[in-house]
Amino acid sequence: MKLENKVIIVTGSSKGIGKEVAILLAKNGATVIVNYSSSEEEAHDTAEIIKTNGGIAITIKADVSKKEEVTHLFDETIKVFGKIDVLINNAGIMFTKLLKDNTQEDFTKLFDVNVRGIFNTMQEADSKLADNGIIINFSSSTAKLMFPTYALYSASKAAVEQMTRVFAKEIGRGISVNAIAPGATATDLFLNGKSQETIEKIGAMNAFNRLAEPIDIAKVVLFLASEDSKWISGQVIGANGAMV
Repeated sequence: MKLENKVIIVTGSSKGIGKEVAILLAKNGATVIVNYSSSEEEAHDTAEIIKTNGGIAITIKADVSKKEEVTHLFDETIKVFGKIDVLINNAGIMFTKLLKDNTQEDFTKLFDVNVRGIFNTMQEADSKLADNGIIINFSSSTAKLMFPTYALYSASKAAVEQMTRVFAKEIGRGISVNAIAPGATATDLFLNGKSQETIEKIGAMNAFNRLAEPIDIAKVVLFLASEDSKWISGQVIGANGAMV
C-alpha cells in the first residue's frame, strides 16, 4: 500500500489512461478524486470500480481549461478530505491535421485544454498542494517525433514539458514535479480514426512490437506518485518501449 493516506487528484480520469491510473492508485491505498469535464457516467463507473475494490473515491466535475472550475476542484477536494498530496494532470485532447488545415479554433481548443489546463492546475497547486507533495503532468512521446499531422498536439505537449521543468524549480516546499511521456497507447483517444494498418505500423516502431496498454503507463505513474520517486524532479520520463 505505497499510497496509503495520500489524497490524489487525477484529471480526466473517467476513461482511458486516466481511468487505469485512478484504479491502480486506489488499489495501492490512495484516496482518489476522479475528475471529468463531460463524461459523467464514465466517471461514476470509475469511482464505483474503485469502491468495489475496497478503495475510496469521489467524482468532481471540472473543465481544466476554466480557472474557476479548477479552483472548485481543489477547494472541494480540500473541503472533503482536508488536503491534496498528489496532482496528476492527465486531462487532454488530441486531433490530428496537417498544420495548414488547422483553424484558429482548433489551435485555441487544443492549447486551452492541453496547456492552459495544466497551467491552471499548477497555479492552484502552488498554494494548495501539501508540503512534500507530487505533481505529474502528462506529455507525449510525439513531442520528440516529427509525425505529420501532429504539429499542434506535439507543440502543446512540448509546452507542458517546459512548464514542468521550470515549475519544478519554482514551487519549493519539497514538492517534486515531473512529466510522463507515453508512446502510442491502446485507448479510444489514440485508436479513433486510425486504420488497422496505421495502428500496426505505429506499434512496430517500438522495441516490443505492440501498442502500450493503459496499465503499462499506470504502473509508471504509480512509481512517480510514490515516495520512491522523490529524488526525481524536473524530468520528463519516457514510457514508450524504446520508441524514441
